[in-house]
Amino acid sequence: MTTLLVASAGGHLAELHHLVPRLGVQDDCVWATFDSPQSRSLLTGQEVIHVPPIRTRDVAGAVRDWLAARRVLRGGRFGRVVSTGAAVALSFFVPAARRGLTCHYIESATRTAGPSLTGRMVAGVPRAELYTQHPDWADERWRYGGSIFDGYVAHPVPSPRPVSRIVVALGTQARFGFPRLLARLVEVLPAEAEILWQVGSTRIPRLPPGARDQVPHAEMAQAMREADVVVTHAGVGSALAAMWAGRRAIVVPRRRGHGEHVDDHQVELARGLDRRGLVLAREADAISPADLTAAASWRVDRCGDVRPFRWTG
Repeated sequence: MTTLLVASAGGHLAELHHLVPRLGVQDDCVWATFDSPQSRSLLTGQEVIHVPPIRTRDVAGAVRDWLAARRVLRGGRFGRVVSTGAAVALSFFVPAARRGLTCHYIESATRTAGPSLTGRMVAGVPRAELYTQHPDWADERWRYGGSIFDGYVAHPVPSPRPVSRIVVALGTQARFGFPRLLARLVEVLPAEAEILWQVGSTRIPRLPPGARDQVPHAEMAQAMREADVVVTHAGVGSALAAMWAGRRAIVVPRRRGHGEHVDDHQVELARGLDRRGLVLAREADAISPADLTAAASWRVDRCGDVRPFRWTG
Protein backbone atom coordinates (compact mmCIF):
# COMPACT_ATOMS: atom_id res chain seq x y z
CA MET A 1 0.00 0.00 0.00
CA THR A 2 1.54 3.31 -1.08
CA THR A 3 1.19 6.02 1.54
CA LEU A 4 0.86 9.69 0.60
CA LEU A 5 2.61 11.86 3.20
CA VAL A 6 1.26 15.41 3.27
CA ALA A 7 2.67 18.37 5.20
CA SER A 8 3.30 22.08 4.96
CA ALA A 9 6.94 23.10 4.78
CA GLY A 10 8.59 24.06 8.07
CA GLY A 11 7.83 22.40 11.39
CA HIS A 12 4.97 20.26 10.06
CA LEU A 13 7.24 18.69 7.45
CA ALA A 14 10.04 18.22 9.99
CA GLU A 15 7.67 16.41 12.36
CA LEU A 16 6.33 14.06 9.71
CA HIS A 17 9.79 13.30 8.38
CA HIS A 18 10.92 12.50 11.92
CA LEU A 19 7.92 10.23 12.53
CA VAL A 20 7.99 8.24 9.29
CA PRO A 21 10.41 5.53 10.52
CA ARG A 22 8.17 4.99 13.56
CA LEU A 23 5.12 4.69 11.28
CA GLY A 24 6.79 1.96 9.24
CA VAL A 25 5.84 3.41 5.85
CA GLN A 26 9.21 4.64 4.60
CA ASP A 27 9.62 1.83 2.05
CA ASP A 28 6.52 2.73 0.02
CA CYS A 29 5.61 6.40 0.32
CA VAL A 30 5.35 9.61 -1.67
CA TRP A 31 5.55 13.12 -0.27
CA ALA A 32 3.28 16.07 -1.07
CA THR A 33 4.58 19.37 0.25
CA PHE A 34 5.64 22.87 -0.76
CA ASP A 35 8.71 23.58 -2.86
CA SER A 36 11.25 25.14 -0.48
CA PRO A 37 14.97 24.86 0.35
CA GLN A 38 13.97 22.78 3.37
CA SER A 39 11.83 20.29 1.44
CA ARG A 40 14.36 19.93 -1.38
CA SER A 41 17.17 19.26 1.09
CA LEU A 42 15.25 17.14 3.62
CA LEU A 43 13.60 14.91 1.00
CA THR A 44 16.57 14.40 -1.31
CA GLY A 45 16.29 11.08 -3.11
CA GLN A 46 12.60 10.61 -2.31
CA GLU A 47 9.59 10.98 -4.57
CA VAL A 48 8.06 14.41 -3.95
CA ILE A 49 5.01 16.12 -5.42
CA HIS A 50 5.19 19.87 -4.98
CA VAL A 51 1.88 21.63 -4.34
CA PRO A 52 1.13 25.37 -4.03
CA PRO A 53 2.06 26.86 -0.65
CA ILE A 54 -0.67 27.87 1.80
CA ARG A 55 -0.22 30.72 4.24
CA THR A 56 -1.83 30.81 7.68
CA ARG A 57 -5.62 31.15 7.43
CA ASP A 58 -5.31 31.23 3.62
CA VAL A 59 -8.64 30.15 2.12
CA ALA A 60 -7.59 30.76 -1.49
CA GLY A 61 -4.41 28.74 -0.94
CA ALA A 62 -6.42 25.89 0.56
CA VAL A 63 -8.65 25.82 -2.53
CA ARG A 64 -5.61 25.72 -4.82
CA ASP A 65 -4.25 22.74 -2.91
CA TRP A 66 -7.66 21.04 -2.97
CA LEU A 67 -7.55 21.22 -6.76
CA ALA A 68 -3.96 19.93 -6.73
CA ALA A 69 -4.97 17.10 -4.39
CA ARG A 70 -7.73 15.97 -6.75
CA ARG A 71 -5.15 15.64 -9.54
CA VAL A 72 -2.65 13.82 -7.31
CA LEU A 73 -5.24 11.29 -6.08
CA ARG A 74 -6.51 10.32 -9.53
CA GLY A 75 -5.57 6.85 -10.70
CA GLY A 76 -5.90 5.01 -7.39
CA ARG A 77 -2.19 4.78 -6.63
CA PHE A 78 -2.47 5.67 -2.95
CA GLY A 79 -4.03 3.55 -0.23
CA ARG A 80 -4.00 6.12 2.58
CA VAL A 81 -3.01 9.69 3.43
CA VAL A 82 -1.00 10.71 6.49
CA SER A 83 -0.51 14.34 7.51
CA THR A 84 0.85 16.47 10.33
CA GLY A 85 -0.83 19.59 8.90
CA ALA A 86 -1.35 22.35 8.55
CA ALA A 87 -4.19 23.51 6.21
CA VAL A 88 -2.83 21.37 3.37
CA ALA A 89 -4.11 18.35 5.34
CA LEU A 90 -7.72 19.39 4.91
CA SER A 91 -7.17 20.12 1.22
CA PHE A 92 -6.05 16.50 0.72
CA PHE A 93 -8.32 14.76 3.22
CA VAL A 94 -11.58 15.94 1.65
CA PRO A 95 -10.98 14.43 -1.83
CA ALA A 96 -9.16 11.42 -0.31
CA ALA A 97 -12.16 10.57 1.88
CA ARG A 98 -14.48 10.86 -1.11
CA ARG A 99 -12.35 8.21 -2.81
CA GLY A 100 -12.68 5.93 0.21
CA LEU A 101 -9.12 6.40 1.51
CA THR A 102 -8.39 6.41 5.23
CA CYS A 103 -6.82 9.69 6.37
CA HIS A 104 -4.53 9.82 9.40
CA TYR A 105 -3.97 13.20 11.04
CA ILE A 106 -1.20 13.53 13.64
CA GLU A 107 -1.61 16.82 15.51
CA SER A 108 1.55 18.86 15.93
CA ALA A 109 3.51 18.48 19.15
CA THR A 110 3.09 22.24 19.60
CA ARG A 111 -0.56 21.65 20.50
CA THR A 112 -0.19 20.74 24.16
CA ALA A 113 -3.76 21.47 25.32
CA GLY A 114 -6.01 20.55 22.39
CA PRO A 115 -6.26 20.42 18.61
CA SER A 116 -5.43 23.26 16.27
CA LEU A 117 -7.98 24.87 13.97
CA THR A 118 -6.94 22.44 11.24
CA GLY A 119 -7.27 19.55 13.68
CA ARG A 120 -10.79 20.57 14.58
CA MET A 121 -11.70 20.82 10.91
CA VAL A 122 -10.22 17.49 9.81
CA ALA A 123 -12.06 15.82 12.70
CA GLY A 124 -15.18 16.23 10.58
CA VAL A 125 -13.77 14.32 7.61
CA PRO A 126 -15.26 10.81 7.25
CA ARG A 127 -12.86 7.98 8.14
CA ALA A 128 -10.30 10.42 9.55
CA GLU A 129 -8.13 8.84 12.25
CA LEU A 130 -6.90 11.42 14.77
CA TYR A 131 -3.79 11.33 16.97
CA THR A 132 -2.35 13.60 19.64
CA GLN A 133 1.25 13.72 20.84
CA HIS A 134 0.15 14.70 24.36
CA PRO A 135 -1.64 12.13 26.55
CA ASP A 136 -3.21 14.85 28.74
CA TRP A 137 -5.86 15.67 26.14
CA ALA A 138 -6.28 12.26 24.51
CA ASP A 139 -9.85 10.92 24.44
CA GLU A 140 -11.98 8.48 22.46
CA ARG A 141 -11.65 10.61 19.32
CA TRP A 142 -8.04 11.73 19.70
CA ARG A 143 -5.73 8.85 20.51
CA TYR A 144 -2.26 9.25 22.00
CA GLY A 145 0.29 7.73 19.66
CA GLY A 146 3.57 8.96 21.10
CA SER A 147 5.69 12.08 20.70
CA ILE A 148 8.42 13.17 18.34
CA PHE A 149 10.40 14.07 21.47
CA ASP A 150 10.40 10.48 22.74
CA GLY A 151 13.91 9.15 23.23
CA TYR A 152 15.72 12.44 23.87
CA VAL A 153 17.51 13.13 27.16
CA ALA A 154 19.77 15.99 28.29
CA HIS A 155 23.14 15.52 30.04
CA PRO A 156 25.58 18.08 31.49
CA VAL A 157 28.83 18.62 29.59
CA PRO A 158 31.82 17.98 31.91
CA SER A 159 34.06 20.66 30.41
CA PRO A 160 32.10 22.99 28.11
CA ARG A 161 34.19 25.10 25.78
CA PRO A 162 33.81 28.88 25.47
CA VAL A 163 30.94 29.97 23.22
CA SER A 164 32.41 30.78 19.82
CA ARG A 165 29.93 29.29 17.33
CA ILE A 166 26.23 30.14 17.43
CA VAL A 167 23.25 29.26 15.24
CA VAL A 168 20.21 31.55 15.24
CA ALA A 169 17.09 30.02 13.63
CA LEU A 170 13.94 32.17 13.52
CA GLY A 171 11.89 29.95 11.22
CA THR A 172 10.61 30.55 7.71
CA GLN A 173 7.07 31.83 8.28
CA ALA A 174 6.45 34.38 5.53
CA ARG A 175 3.70 36.17 7.43
CA PHE A 176 5.26 36.45 10.89
CA GLY A 177 8.62 37.96 11.77
CA PHE A 178 10.30 37.95 15.17
CA PRO A 179 12.00 41.37 15.44
CA ARG A 180 11.96 41.40 19.28
CA LEU A 181 14.18 38.35 19.42
CA LEU A 182 16.47 39.35 16.57
CA ALA A 183 17.05 42.83 18.03
CA ARG A 184 17.85 41.34 21.44
CA LEU A 185 20.31 38.85 19.97
CA VAL A 186 22.13 41.56 18.05
CA GLU A 187 22.66 43.23 21.42
CA VAL A 188 23.75 40.27 23.56
CA LEU A 189 25.54 37.78 21.28
CA PRO A 190 29.34 38.15 21.43
CA ALA A 191 30.68 40.18 18.53
CA GLU A 192 33.65 37.84 18.11
CA ALA A 193 31.46 34.73 17.70
CA GLU A 194 30.89 32.99 14.39
CA ILE A 195 27.12 33.20 13.88
CA LEU A 196 24.81 31.67 11.30
CA TRP A 197 21.73 33.91 11.08
CA GLN A 198 18.57 32.36 9.60
CA VAL A 199 15.98 35.12 10.01
CA GLY A 200 13.08 34.21 7.72
CA SER A 201 10.87 37.25 7.12
CA THR A 202 12.18 39.12 10.18
CA ARG A 203 13.53 42.58 9.48
CA ILE A 204 15.04 45.15 11.86
CA PRO A 205 16.86 48.45 11.15
CA ARG A 206 20.23 46.88 12.00
CA LEU A 207 20.08 43.50 10.28
CA PRO A 208 23.19 41.44 11.17
CA PRO A 209 25.74 40.88 8.39
CA GLY A 210 25.25 37.61 6.59
CA ALA A 211 21.60 37.22 7.64
CA ARG A 212 19.74 34.78 5.38
CA ASP A 213 16.02 34.22 4.89
CA GLN A 214 16.38 30.43 4.60
CA VAL A 215 19.14 27.87 5.02
CA PRO A 216 18.97 24.40 3.40
CA HIS A 217 18.28 21.57 5.81
CA ALA A 218 21.63 19.82 5.37
CA GLU A 219 23.60 23.03 5.91
CA MET A 220 21.55 23.94 8.98
CA ALA A 221 21.95 20.47 10.47
CA GLN A 222 25.72 20.60 10.01
CA ALA A 223 25.92 24.10 11.50
CA MET A 224 23.93 23.02 14.56
CA ARG A 225 26.18 20.00 15.11
CA GLU A 226 29.23 22.26 15.07
CA ALA A 227 27.69 25.05 17.17
CA ASP A 228 28.24 25.66 20.86
CA VAL A 229 24.79 27.23 21.20
CA VAL A 230 21.56 27.22 19.18
CA VAL A 231 19.00 29.99 19.70
CA THR A 232 15.64 29.45 18.04
CA HIS A 233 12.00 30.42 18.10
CA ALA A 234 9.78 27.78 19.72
CA GLY A 235 8.86 26.19 16.42
CA VAL A 236 8.75 22.43 16.67
CA GLY A 237 10.93 21.89 13.60
CA SER A 238 13.73 24.15 14.83
CA ALA A 239 13.63 22.74 18.37
CA LEU A 240 13.69 19.20 17.01
CA ALA A 241 16.59 19.98 14.66
CA ALA A 242 18.63 21.31 17.58
CA MET A 243 17.97 18.19 19.67
CA TRP A 244 18.85 15.95 16.73
CA ALA A 245 22.16 17.82 16.52
CA GLY A 246 22.78 17.27 20.23
CA ARG A 247 22.11 20.84 21.31
CA ARG A 248 20.02 21.98 24.27
CA ALA A 249 18.76 25.08 22.52
CA ILE A 250 17.66 28.37 23.95
CA VAL A 251 14.03 28.38 22.80
CA VAL A 252 12.01 31.59 22.66
CA PRO A 253 8.23 31.54 22.08
CA ARG A 254 6.53 33.92 19.71
CA ARG A 255 3.74 35.93 21.36
CA ARG A 256 0.38 36.68 19.82
CA GLY A 257 0.22 39.97 21.71
CA HIS A 258 3.25 41.18 19.74
CA GLY A 259 1.83 40.03 16.40
CA GLU A 260 4.37 37.21 16.16
CA HIS A 261 1.86 34.37 15.60
CA VAL A 262 -1.86 33.64 15.41
CA ASP A 263 -1.93 32.31 18.98
CA ASP A 264 0.36 31.45 21.91
CA HIS A 265 0.86 27.74 21.24
CA GLN A 266 4.64 28.22 21.19
CA VAL A 267 4.54 29.32 24.82
CA GLU A 268 3.25 25.96 26.01
CA LEU A 269 5.64 24.02 23.80
CA ALA A 270 8.63 25.95 25.14
CA ARG A 271 7.53 25.43 28.74
CA GLY A 272 6.86 21.73 28.19
CA LEU A 273 10.27 21.08 26.65
CA ASP A 274 11.92 23.12 29.40
CA ARG A 275 10.20 20.94 32.02
CA ARG A 276 11.63 17.88 30.29
CA GLY A 277 15.07 19.49 30.42
CA LEU A 278 15.47 19.40 26.64
CA VAL A 279 15.65 23.18 26.10
CA LEU A 280 16.17 26.41 27.99
CA ALA A 281 12.94 28.39 27.58
CA ARG A 282 13.47 32.15 27.66
CA GLU A 283 11.52 35.27 26.73
CA ALA A 284 12.78 37.40 23.85
CA ASP A 285 13.51 40.48 25.94
CA ALA A 286 15.29 38.57 28.71
CA ILE A 287 18.01 36.51 27.01
CA SER A 288 21.40 37.17 28.62
CA PRO A 289 25.03 36.12 28.04
CA ALA A 290 24.63 33.82 31.05
CA ASP A 291 21.99 31.89 29.12
CA LEU A 292 24.52 31.18 26.37
CA THR A 293 26.90 29.68 28.90
CA ALA A 294 24.12 27.64 30.47
CA ALA A 295 23.00 26.25 27.12
CA ALA A 296 26.55 25.31 26.13
CA SER A 297 26.92 23.37 29.39
CA TRP A 298 24.42 20.70 28.31
CA ARG A 299 23.97 18.36 25.39
CA VAL A 300 21.00 16.31 24.22
CA ASP A 301 21.40 12.65 23.33
CA ARG A 302 19.11 10.14 21.68
CA CYS A 303 18.28 6.96 23.58
CA GLY A 304 18.47 3.56 21.98
CA ASP A 305 15.21 2.09 20.79
CA VAL A 306 12.13 4.29 20.59
CA ARG A 307 8.85 2.40 20.28
CA PRO A 308 6.76 2.78 17.11
CA PHE A 309 4.13 5.47 16.94
CA ARG A 310 0.83 3.87 17.94
CA TRP A 311 -1.51 4.33 15.00
CA THR A 312 -3.98 2.23 13.06
CA GLY A 313 -1.91 2.05 9.91
